Amino acid sequence: MSMTDPVSDMLTRIRNGQRVGKSSVVSPASKLRTGVLDVLQREGYIRGYNVSEIRKGISEISIELKYFEGEGVIKQIDRVSTPGRRVYSKIKDLPKVYNGLGIAVLSTPRGVLSDQEAREQNVGGEILCKVF
Repeated sequence: MSMTDPVSDMLTRIRNGQRVGKSSVVSPASKLRTGVLDVLQREGYIRGYNVSEIRKGISEISIELKYFEGEGVIKQIDRVSTPGRRVYSKIKDLPKVYNGLGIAVLSTPRGVLSDQEAREQNVGGEILCKVF
């Protein structure tokens, strides 16, 4: 069975895993998903991730979730751009998530970046999700 929105599926697995207190969750692998996870790891929202090959041509990602004093570091993780409604933003219109306390993850011509990295590189793109 094919998935309509693989990034949203991964974000939901992370959200549900943190709610029940799991140490890690597993998701199918793709370049876009690993790009989003790179940003989340750089910004300190997850401990890390590991890509492993199940069989030839099929890989999965094991995502290590991060907790602080028994509570998940990610308070809110929401998908913004969906397959039915793409949301793009110019550099001057990039949103600040919770006045800069959270991040927006963007898919840009220079790869998947956080909103702060996109501002530094002066590039806009598709807003994939918001994390707080």
